[in-house]
Amino acid sequence: MSFSVTGKTAIVTGAANGVGLAIARHLADAGANVMFADKDEARLRAEVGDMADEASNIRYFAGDLREKLTIANLLSATLDAFDQVDILVNGARQILRTAPLEQEDETIETMLDQNLMAGFKLSQLVARRMIKQGKDSARPCVGTIINLSSIAAQRTQSDLMGFSVSCAALDQMTRCLAVSLAPERVRVNAVAFGSVMSASLQDHLREHPDHREAILVATPQGRIAGPTEVAEAVQFLASDSSSFVTGEILTVDGGRSLVDAVNTSLH
Repeated sequence: MSFSVTGKTAIVTGAANGVGLAIARHLADAGANVMFADKDEARLRAEVGDMADEASNIRYFAGDLREKLTIANLLSATLDAFDQVDILVNGARQILRTAPLEQEDETIETMLDQNLMAGFKLSQLVARRMIKQGKDSARPCVGTIINLSSIAAQRTQSDLMGFSVSCAALDQMTRCLAVSLAPERVRVNAVAFGSVMSASLQDHLREHPDHREAILVATPQGRIAGPTEVAEAVQFLASDSSSFVTGEILTVDGGRSLVDAVNTSLH
């Protein structure tokens, strides 16, 4: 069975590097029109600038998606380029260490703003556009929203409290939006990953190379996955092959969240 996204239009945030970039490229290679969105304009231009023109299925947009006007401009730029939006991948996320007992530590607020609220506000705007587009359509699904989460939502590590809390909230937001938007034929799901070579994990392993072995031991499949493996899960959720799937948190972690290994609770 083919998880076709040919002819669909996707917005992918966090698309300047790591997993977000892999997802955006994967969807474009699979035949979708893709708007690569990120706040890092220089990185976006370096990654996709040469491919983004009026004759291609790729465009890019730079801006801080925590800003209401930036979100509106992103949707407008996507519609100007491709006339529609069928897929939203909320991939922009931030991981900061948290000091739970430090009163001046604002990392939880920062990560809730970045990892939860920015995606929520963009989802609201894009969902309204999907509903409008599908008003005269008989299709069972007129749009799909996919949030990038983490197995950290279900695990406890004190110095990652802010990230874990934001992911747990994101998972619940996914379920709530799925129920709210189901009558409008918009599906909402999430992909929660753990043992994947994301940009943040690469940075972490540069500082702590000894942690690589700990991750391998903690992962039943005994390896760290590549970003493309997350991208393929996203493609399934973006395709009509998952037309009766909504409110799901699809875990991509090689089985790591299934075991309780001592001293291996690395994100």
